[in-house]
Amino acid sequence: MNEKILKLREMMDKANSMVFFGGAGVSTESGIPDFRSTDGLYNQRFKYPPETILSGSFFKKHPEEFYEFYYEKLQVGDVKPNKAHIRLAQLEAEGKLKAVITQNIDGLHQQAGSKNVYELHGTIHRLYCSKCGKPAGDEVLAGKSVPLCSCGGVIRPDVVLYEEGLDQKVIMDAIAHLRSCDMLIVGGTSLAVYPAAGLINYYSGDKLVLINRDPTPFDNHANLVINEKLGEVFAQV
Repeated sequence: MNEKILKLREMMDKANSMVFFGGAGVSTESGIPDFRSTDGLYNQRFKYPPETILSGSFFKKHPEEFYEFYYEKLQVGDVKPNKAHIRLAQLEAEGKLKAVITQNIDGLHQQAGSKNVYELHGTIHRLYCSKCGKPAGDEVLAGKSVPLCSCGGVIRPDVVLYEEGLDQKVIMDAIAHLRSCDMLIVGGTSLAVYPAAGLINYYSGDKLVLINRDPTPFDNHANLVINEKLGEVFAQV
């Protein structure tokens, strides 16, 4: 076990109220592709750029193309939580971890057993009618076509698309945890997506840990930086 992992374990042992803030790298070890790596979704070829397809205006104008992309690239299928998801759920059950704040929409934290999860960008596991707002079940996606509500409106996943604002209650609850925690672990994120990345500025303690394969813009502000795979790190703590 290397020196940085030992340091992380020491910091975690002394902490009483930890918060985890995670991005796409939390789920890549479960087989879900991220967006910005060299083989991520943003570097693959589609009829339209993924940023365009995943925008609110595109969804309204081109629901067929939106759902073609959605069925092929955003439905997670039979994926399972990995070591990081599982360990975070254990830490919550032990009373050490107070909240998970995630940019992911795959629901793997809840599948692993985490209860107090703040989904900044929503989740693919909730659906609702874009016209009347009525909730819909997953069965509407079985036909692999554009799902329609009984009112005639297009059903959409409860995710935050480009051009749309984040849920303010989720944001305020996440900020409250960031302000009150005594240790913040940030993992699997490039910290390049705003406004989500800016939330970690609300943490003012002296136990800021960044775990990511690549450097981030916040590395110089961290008390500990570990450039390793998240699952491998959490398997040792």
